[in-house]
Amino acid sequence: MTERFQSRLADVIRRPLITEKATRALELNQYTFEVDHRAAKPDIKAAIEQLFDVKVTGISTMNPPRRSRRMGRFAGKRAQVKKAVVRLAEGNSIQLFPES
Repeated sequence: MTERFQSRLADVIRRPLITEKATRALELNQYTFEVDHRAAKPDIKAAIEQLFDVKVTGISTMNPPRRSRRMGRFAGKRAQVKKAVVRLAEGNSIQLFPES
């Protein structure tokens, strides 16, 4: 685990990503999260295991390039986004949607 996130693992995970593809992956016990773009795989694994009390068996990360956006004559860039697909051990699950 890198020293950058050692004291605050909750800052690694930004939010879960709920897309059609991510919802299909839930059947395979894979969860998709948006994470800090500086986070390494050991940071992500430690944060998921500590926050959700589960056992992580694998992590795949995607770090796509930033996209340019325009608003009239002003040009800018979108925020850097890094996605992590986390595979959990058999029998573990994360409650993404609260039961009502």
